Amino acid sequence: MTDALGSIDTPESGRSDDTDEPKKKARRGGKRGKKGPLGRLALFYRQILSELHKVVWPSRGELTTYTTVVIVFVVFMIGLVTVIDYGFGEVVKYVFG
Repeated sequence: MTDALGSIDTPESGRSDDTDEPKKKARRGGKRGKKGPLGRLALFYRQILSELHKVVWPSRGELTTYTTVVIVFVVFMIGLVTVIDYGFGEVVKYVFG
């Protein structure tokens, strides 16, 4: 019977299961491993600016539309909560006197 492709019974190709080999210590490579704290901080800010350049910013018209929708929704919710609060207040006055 043949083993299925990707079977867990067979080790992955190129991978040794010998535990006698000494393990190599992982080295920090790349830009981060070669710089001090100020260099890493500068790299961090460069990466922030790079990510901000990728952002799709809304146009003035879209921003105005979004702002208007949010303000209308908030005013509606304030009105709804005010009506519910007034109604509960009247019910409490009626029940307790």
